[in-house]
Amino acid sequence: MKINVDQLLPDPLKDFGFSESEIWANTYSFEAGAYYQINAFSGVGKSTFLDILYGDRNDYSGEVTFDNCSIADFSVAQWVKLRREKLAYVLQGLHLFEELTLFENIALKNSLTNHQSEATIIAWIDQLGLSKHLHQKAVNLSYGQRQRVAVIRALCQPFEYILLDEPFSHLDQNNQGLLLDMIITEAKKNKAGILLTSLHPLTDTRLNHVIKL
Repeated sequence: MKINVDQLLPDPLKDFGFSESEIWANTYSFEAGAYYQINAFSGVGKSTFLDILYGDRNDYSGEVTFDNCSIADFSVAQWVKLRREKLAYVLQGLHLFEELTLFENIALKNSLTNHQSEATIIAWIDQLGLSKHLHQKAVNLSYGQRQRVAVIRALCQPFEYILLDEPFSHLDQNNQGLLLDMIITEAKKNKAGILLTSLHPLTDTRLNHVIKL
């Protein structure tokens, strides 16, 4: 799936001025299977941009197309299908169920998709150093631990793009590397693209398309 944005500008940001942005009030194309990092300071609209792509916001001017079809024309049924089959999303707020355990948060998503085996999920949890917290409620996890759980949960579905809103903000370099390895491995399996936002440019050369928002 190819994503194009043309003169896109969120209504709340229309008076800010974005002469140097590669996306806002500009034209940009995201190619299938490519890995992008979108860099910007706080308040410039990183979350807003991903929310628009996910269909959670429509308060904007300009146009966004998926394979040359305007997302403004998509029905609820089309969005449901896209989110089940083509768009995985890790929101900055993570949206875990706090009273469910680490494992239950992931298993709940996978029960809806049947996309991963329990053995694979357990292996991912171990790979990211979370095995000791398997049955701990999400409310008692650190934010960095929650970020890792949210990424594993997002990988429990097929996707053509995975959208990640500042997924490493509370992780050290080692855990960031482990998590990015996992994301890229699954993206390759799905022949999918990555759109990852960050306050600062990431040095990992695999995220080789660097965009200033």
